[in-house]
Amino acid sequence: MAFTAFSSSTAAAEPVVRRKSRVALFLLLPGIFYLILFFVTPLISLIITSLQAPDPLLFGQFVNAFNWQNYVTVIETYGEQAVRSAGYAALATFFALLIGFPLAYFIGITLRPYPLLQSLALVLVIAPFFISFLLRTLAWKQIFSTEGPVSGILSSIGILGPGESITGTTFSVVFGLTYNFIPFMTLPIYATLVSLDLRLLEAGNDLYGSPATTFRTVTLPLSAAGVMSGTLLTFIPAAGDYINASREFLGSADTTMIGNVIETNFLVLQNFPAAAALSLLLMGFILVLVAVYVKRSGTEELL
Repeated sequence: MAFTAFSSSTAAAEPVVRRKSRVALFLLLPGIFYLILFFVTPLISLIITSLQAPDPLLFGQFVNAFNWQNYVTVIETYGEQAVRSAGYAALATFFALLIGFPLAYFIGITLRPYPLLQSLALVLVIAPFFISFLLRTLAWKQIFSTEGPVSGILSSIGILGPGESITGTTFSVVFGLTYNFIPFMTLPIYATLVSLDLRLLEAGNDLYGSPATTFRTVTLPLSAAGVMSGTLLTFIPAAGDYINASREFLGSADTTMIGNVIETNFLVLQNFPAAAALSLLLMGFILVLVAVYVKRSGTEELL
């Protein structure tokens, strides 16, 4: 009897488990639909476009094919711009980390006893998001232009010659990338530091650890997840950015990045297979780099 009762209760519980699994699947359907519509479909379209070949009958038109030579051609043609993009993005990420970590530490730890000042400082970090990315970059173009205050000061002390400006140089592009993506570096680090138990820092001081030792052995390891997230959120969009390096903003023909090449091939040259191949190569490069970076950093949970 007891065995029969146990069996019946187990059988009665099984439909509940199945019902829960169906509900979970139903709740996942909007996300799955979103991924298929806005990620899988464009990705398949890019792959098909990247393998197209020129139409032999109609100039400027392309037909579906398996022309994998498109990838070889774009690598040989635009390899310099790809290396430059990776270098600019790495520099911008490095400088954003140099600025963003002390800023996040100041807001998350130093200002913790002063909630009002902490909230105000956090608002100042987020404030640039309320202004258009294009307008902020255009404003720096005016500041760095020949008639701008920065060029005027540098010309007066002999660093710049008459009529020269900072715009169109490596410095201006890296500066623009760093400035525009500093919030993406600061906020993840702040999120980890604001929850840091200050008693751990006090314990480091009680054990006669210097501030540098306490930072290296306590603060930095506990904020590693925020640093990792910040570097990824900065490097990934910076590598594909096409605004800061554009000649209409802070760049020139000598500072062209891979994003500018993709934009030109899509909108000006209308070489869609080349643009699609470059986009897929950029995506693959970033995915491999992120996987290796996260793996070597020991924070696989971020994936």
